[in-house]
Amino acid sequence: MLKSTLIKAAKAGAAEILRFFNTHFKISNKEGVNNLVTEADHAAEKAIIEVVGSAYPDHHILSEEAGVLTRDSEYKWIIDPIDGTVNFAHGIPLNAVSIGIEHNGIIIMAAVYNPHLDEFYFAEKGKGATLNDSPIHVSEQTETIRACLVTGFPYTYINIPNGPLEIFERFIRKGVPVRRLGSAAIDLCWVAAGRFDGFYEHKLEPWDSAAGYLIVEEAGGKVTDLEGNKFSVYQHRVLATNGKIHNEMLDVINNRKEL
Repeated sequence: MLKSTLIKAAKAGAAEILRFFNTHFKISNKEGVNNLVTEADHAAEKAIIEVVGSAYPDHHILSEEAGVLTRDSEYKWIIDPIDGTVNFAHGIPLNAVSIGIEHNGIIIMAAVYNPHLDEFYFAEKGKGATLNDSPIHVSEQTETIRACLVTGFPYTYINIPNGPLEIFERFIRKGVPVRRLGSAAIDLCWVAAGRFDGFYEHKLEPWDSAAGYLIVEEAGGKVTDLEGNKFSVYQHRVLATNGKIHNEMLDVINNRKEL
């Protein structure tokens, strides 16, 4: 029932995304001039929480817009109703519902659904990852210099020492293609699917990474923080790779070597 509820919740949120996409809707700002929240975010979140609440009224919920709905439960649903809101607001079809389910502090199930491309990513701990029910696996690339990478840039503190701009420059000055899609959930899923070889970012929230993190690991990849420590969705910095270029990327990110 947990899996079926997760799938139903993700599809309910996605239906709201499609209902509002490329229409006129209200947009407001959070921290930073381009950190947007839209009428569609709230509608998608409401639809997701209604599905979860109907099936599991006692489960804890952490959602980007609604915040924390605290309940006494071993289960927590970590929800981003629209990951890639700026893309959504500009009519760019790279955005998705992202939902991770945590049990006693461990992410055990995840779904990321981009309804524009009809790509539904799913993972259950210990059981692998799928795209539209077909198994996926990370790439086989062994050299960072030959990799295709993806990253994101935070809305705040972009100029910190050894920050996003410095690290980005280290890769692109060596000719490494580094993309910027605008949705961390999709970035992570595309690493899991082998489209990208690695993803790094400096400032993610739990709802950005909870689902994609499990999907990458279940697809055979590796996820740590930017220092190589065990990853937690409750810290901001993430490196997700196919595992084969992970250590080399850590060395470049931490300025220990040049490509």
